Amino acid sequence: MAVVSGGTTLIDNGALDAGVPTGSLILLSTQTASASASISFTSDIDSTYDSYVFKFIDIHPATNSVRLTFNLSTDGGSTYNVTKTTTAFRSYHNEDDSSSGLIYFTDDDLAQSTAFSPLTAYIGSDNDQCCSGTLQIFNPSSTTFVKHFILTANSNQASDFSPFTVENFIAGYGNTTSAVDAIQFKFESGNIDDGIIKMYGVK
Repeated sequence: MAVVSGGTTLIDNGALDAGVPTGSLILLSTQTASASASISFTSDIDSTYDSYVFKFIDIHPATNSVRLTFNLSTDGGSTYNVTKTTTAFRSYHNEDDSSSGLIYFTDDDLAQSTAFSPLTAYIGSDNDQCCSGTLQIFNPSSTTFVKHFILTANSNQASDFSPFTVENFIAGYGNTTSAVDAIQFKFESGNIDDGIIKMYGVK
């Protein structure tokens, strides 16, 4: 048996002992869109977990060429207007193989803004087009620190010629020391025609 810094023990095969957190995801809520203006999570975001993961699956817009966005609330969802600063970059490749790249994307970043933060590229509304991704928010119940978040998402970007696959990487923080207790997802215009969003606590 070995001992590592802080007194954590390892059994002979290198596995962690039973008292060490393993990062399991605990499903807390599932919401399915159906011509929905937005999807909001207004319960179960509290000090029970140190971080929360939101997985959005096959989110399909009713309107062509729109981005999925999100915002945070400190009043149980009465308002979604937390001040945020973010950074954003994209990789992209189109279906006819004529264009690809990796760029910092200023249209997706925010600087001390209360606006909804983009999560994806401009998604097409063709029947087979959608976006999927993962957003993780860290220690939302803290009353000491800002609220960091990290996003990875892929989408079919709308195009009049050859559609693109676009991978978005966005990170930032909600610049508030108030506890964040609700989150809302919506397209910048039009409804969420279809799709699923799941919320997990990280054990």
